[in-house]
Amino acid sequence: MDAKNQTSAMNFILLGLSDHSGHQTVLFILFLVMYLVGLLSNSSIMTAITFDPQLHTPMYFFIGNLSLVDITIMTVIVPQLLVNSISQKKSISFSHCITQLYFFVATSGTNLLLLGAMAYDRYVAICKPLHYLTVIDKRACSQLAAGSWVVGLLNSLLHSMMTARLSFCASNLIESFFCNIPPLLKLSCSDTSVNELLILTESLFILLVSVISIVVSYTRIMMTIFSINSSVSRHKALSTCSSHLIVVSLYYGTIIFTFIRPTSSYSLQKDKVVSVMYTIVTPMLNPFIYSLRNDQMKQALRKAIGRCLYTHKF
Repeated sequence: MDAKNQTSAMNFILLGLSDHSGHQTVLFILFLVMYLVGLLSNSSIMTAITFDPQLHTPMYFFIGNLSLVDITIMTVIVPQLLVNSISQKKSISFSHCITQLYFFVATSGTNLLLLGAMAYDRYVAICKPLHYLTVIDKRACSQLAAGSWVVGLLNSLLHSMMTARLSFCASNLIESFFCNIPPLLKLSCSDTSVNELLILTESLFILLVSVISIVVSYTRIMMTIFSINSSVSRHKALSTCSSHLIVVSLYYGTIIFTFIRPTSSYSLQKDKVVSVMYTIVTPMLNPFIYSLRNDQMKQALRKAIGRCLYTHKF
């Protein structure tokens, strides 16, 4: 059997977050709770945005897309993590591993581009309010969101195909709780220089597009806000951006640490913690960040919950 056939038939072993047997039950309960909270909160956000006409605006349209991304990434990563937490085998097939990698990279890129699109949306809303409805109309929203998804999916397809063509003829132990590019490259017995170059160029391109949009947009936003004489108006303008800025900070910190660095600097423990932040903690927290300081969203969520309770009652 040649190396390619050996690779496609092999199983990887996900070593997880801890090899201490006493930690497994605690981790299982912790991540199960976080997963359920993340699913419920993001689903609630999407439901409220879908059924409340007052939330049919560009800002909430993008928030709904982010919630869909968060649900996707948690569903791709966490169930396998939960199974491995209570299983002695902890294996994942090669095809499942590549599929998991594909959706992880796709949602990462889509998330970054959506955050850039949201920054542009906030720029138009604050700096060009009279033209907002004509510039950020339904067509523009659909194009920005669709473009983010398409670029993220195509970029991930390229990474996945390049990773799938590698040979893994030595160890099959992945020092992580899910399939990611850096640990897989370390296991490969093929030349991974093209893969590493692809990580730097493709990830850097997506990152730069998003960063430029965010930096330019918020530079103009801050200039506009500080030129406003009314302190009440300044506070209102800042409050519309604060949630987005918090989410940007969370995502960019983890993405930069995970991808924009050479594979030789890969650190096991640090990467595990950062990966948990990105794949589980941040997707769980995002709905709360966007809703806690947003009275309109909280009101819509109360209506949605009340509607569900009323339906189940009768």
